[in-house]
Amino acid sequence: MPQPVLDIVALRSLTAIADCGGFHRAALALTLSQSAVSQHVRKLEKVLGRPVVEREGRGTRFTAEGRLLLEQARRIIAVHDEAVRTLLGADGDTVTIGSTEHAADQFLPRLTAAVEAVRPGCRVRFRIDRSARLVEAVERGSVDVAVYVTEAAATEGTRVGGLPLTWHAVPGWEPPRAPAPVPLVAIEDPCAIRRRAIATLAARGVPATVVGDAGYLAGVLDIARTGQGVALLAAVGPAPDGLTPYEGLPEVTPIPMSALARPGADPATVEAAFAAVRELLA
Repeated sequence: MPQPVLDIVALRSLTAIADCGGFHRAALALTLSQSAVSQHVRKLEKVLGRPVVEREGRGTRFTAEGRLLLEQARRIIAVHDEAVRTLLGADGDTVTIGSTEHAADQFLPRLTAAVEAVRPGCRVRFRIDRSARLVEAVERGSVDVAVYVTEAAATEGTRVGGLPLTWHAVPGWEPPRAPAPVPLVAIEDPCAIRRRAIATLAARGVPATVVGDAGYLAGVLDIARTGQGVALLAAVGPAPDGLTPYEGLPEVTPIPMSALARPGADPATVEAAFAAVRELLA
């Protein structure tokens, strides 16, 4: 029998759904139709023989198999892209932009526009990863410019502003009555925003407990959409599908963000990218 094949284009659509928070935003980020993104997911499901993404109200939810596939998809894409760069060399004017998952759907379009404005015809690639790994990638030279949570990496980089944070939950959600702890949903440790959520509540004497965590933001959103808890999320752009800001908990101060460029990067590109991030966070 022929060996099953996971299509790299379909895998990119899957990761975009996770990174952008749904099919519609993924289609916009990939400049594809929403039906094309849906077809890519169905193609992957046909190979695996089981569903990987399910509709849940207005939002989407990754199945257990989907979360496993998402983790492997990120690895496959990273290895694939690195192989292309290594084996084929420069394929024209290309810039690789890195971002944390937090507010990636807001950062990446603006960074792309900023780069293309100073380098018309430039091909822009993306890498979404944890802050520490993004810094490592920049220092290795595999990412040209990255934006990340300052305190989540050993390298401070250039401060570009503070990322506003807001509690999010399903519409109508309310925490259990005191003294029961507030149920939190967060990215698994180490995560600076998870620590910020816990520390903010502790400082105000609000007991809290993490009732669900995930390795990626998509998993956090999936858990929050079940109504099990509240999540602290970036407050730029629209709320994720199926969630809404919750104002019944203490306000959280913005978390500092940094940008870093690889050694030898084009100064005009770096300046334009950094300015785009500062403008978004202003």
